[in-house]
Formats: sequence, structure tokens, C-alpha cells
Amino acid sequence: MSRTGRTTADRERAVPAEAVRPGPRRRRPDTPAERRRRRLVRAALALAAVAAVWWAVWASPLLAVQAVRVDGATTLTADQVRTAAGVAEGTPLLRVDVDAAAGRVARLPQVASVEVTRGWPRSVVVTVVERRPVAVVEEAGTRSLVDADGVLFDTVTGESPAGVVPLDVADPGPDDPATRAALGALVALPADVRGDVSAASAGSGEDVTLTLADGTTVVWGGADDAAGKSDALVALLDQLSSGALEPAGTIDVSAPGAVVLR
Repeated sequence: MSRTGRTTADRERAVPAEAVRPGPRRRRPDTPAERRRRRLVRAALALAAVAAVWWAVWASPLLAVQAVRVDGATTLTADQVRTAAGVAEGTPLLRVDVDAAAGRVARLPQVASVEVTRGWPRSVVVTVVERRPVAVVEEAGTRSLVDADGVLFDTVTGESPAGVVPLDVADPGPDDPATRAALGALVALPADVRGDVSAASAGSGEDVTLTLADGTTVVWGGADDAAGKSDALVALLDQLSSGALEPAGTIDVSAPGAVVLR
């Protein structure tokens, strides 16, 4: 026992806990070498992440083409469109040249327009708009369908599709004025009236003539004011069918404001 009457154990118990608790350690500052090493590690991890992402989208089978879907095809088969597109299964989607594939499909005569897109994660979508036949022309024994733009895009044998009108022009094609004028007349007509047209002809861009199923000749004239001529013809046909007008062998709507029946 000490002179104060307190034992050593008593003195130790009397010391506050805060007085014996060790203070916080101060962290040793990083050396330049350690800082460089950490920067290198972080850069390496970032590069590894970028490489993994690049491999996943550019080279791996995870995002590769497993199917080529075709939308909009009616006369063409889906296999015909897929073959033309030339997109191989297993090709990573990011490596598919959609513009080149669209260009190949566009070379099919039946195709008016096409769009090729990536269908993430594993498909390619080919959307086509096919040409719609308006008329059929014959050259050297071959009958070809013609769309509203004058493009000859397919051949037919036997009966033509419903609503397709036989067209007689000397040089059918999109750059021929006679072809364009005759097609403009057909396209301007309502579907039910066009269905009653049995033939169309044009020697130039100014003398389109239509023949109706009952033998009536419609003198259309040039390509100007197609809508006005169509309206005039429809009104006259309604009056003829109702008996309000006497039957006529020729209806001249070349000047829709002064229609002539004879």
C-alpha cells in the first residue's frame, strides 16, 4: 500500500478510459510511386471493361444475328428477300451493313422501297414496300406489269391481276411521256371506275384514250388536270347509268369544263 492509502490497482481504476485509449493513427501519405501504381491499376481495369464491351457487341455470339425477319412482302417470298439481303446468321449485329443489305434488296424488280434495321438483341428486320401494278404492257410477246411510276417490274402469263388495265404505248417505261400520261389517268380514277376500264392507249403524252367494258370510248387527252377529268367522268357515268342522259359511244373529258358526248 502506498503512502496515500491507495493501492496501485486503485490508481489504475481511477484513470479515465479516454486517457488510456490510443489516439487515431495518422495515415502515412502515399508515395508518388504508389499513386502511379493505383492510376495504372484503374486504367487497366477501365481498358478491360471497354475491351469486354467491344468484344460483346463486335465479336461475340451474344449479340449475333439469329434471325432475319421480313415484313411487307406479298408477291415476293420471305426467302427471296432474305437471300437478296445477304445477311448471314451468326454475324454480330454491329457488323451488319444495313445500308448494303437494303441496296441489295432494292435491286429486286418488285421492290419499290426497303428499310433494313437491327432488331436488338439478335435479329435483323427487312421491311419492304412492293410495287403495285396499275397496267400491263406487251412487248415482243412478253407481258409485263407496270406500276404507277411506269416501272416494268414483273412478267405475267394468263390473266392479269384484278384491276390491272392493258396499256398500249409504243415505248413503255418511266421516261416515256405517253406511258406517264396514261398511268396518270388510270391512277386518278376511283377504284370502281378503273375496274370498268378494259383498255388504255396513248400515242403521245397528249392523246390518252380509255375504253370501258361496254365499249364506250373516253377521250382523256393530256396529263393535265387529271383530278378534274376524273370527277367529270364519274359524274357523267352516274347520269348515264341513272338514265338521266342518253347513252353515248364517246365521252370526251379532255376539257373537263366542257365535256362532250357523242
